[in-house]
Amino acid sequence: MATNSIYANSGNYKSLYSYQKAEAIYDITFYFCQHYLRKGDRTVDQMVQAARSGKQNIAEGCAASSTSKEMEIKLVNVAKASLQELLLDYEDYLRTREHRQWEKGSVELNTMRTLGCRRNDTAFFMGIVKTRPPETIANMAICLIKQADYLLHQQLKALERQFLQEGGFRERLTRMRLEERNNRNGGHKPQ
Repeated sequence: MATNSIYANSGNYKSLYSYQKAEAIYDITFYFCQHYLRKGDRTVDQMVQAARSGKQNIAEGCAASSTSKEMEIKLVNVAKASLQELLLDYEDYLRTREHRQWEKGSVELNTMRTLGCRRNDTAFFMGIVKTRPPETIANMAICLIKQADYLLHQQLKALERQFLQEGGFRERLTRMRLEERNNRNGGHKPQ
């Protein structure tokens, strides 16, 4: 089957659940840092930048996908790593202030997991965040980060399969060039 363009379709990053969840995480983190951490604290910048990196690298990876599957995989991996860094910051916040981190099987965690599975929109989560104390917000963010991590892990596995099946940009160019040469020769392969 002949391909119409050397560029593969790049995806719509806004439709990705991983991006939607990362956007909610960014907005929650921005709010959390502005309201509950000291101005001038380096942690504020680091948390906001880690949350931003998670979101932005998903979008950038999606944009790069048309010419480089390798770059897309790399950027999605960077997003995943950035969110892991943010996860540690939220866990540190709870631990150093002697707040409880929701345990596996707790009512709070199970409720948040369910909400996180059903919703990805920032407006929904921000409506909740603005009515909760900081330790609840931190726990909510931790749950959403873990869900985003799972989604990014699945996304990376799918990208890996796609790369193995279809190859990258150079392989697509070679395949198209050979198809074009074959079509010019009336369907006969050159000898």
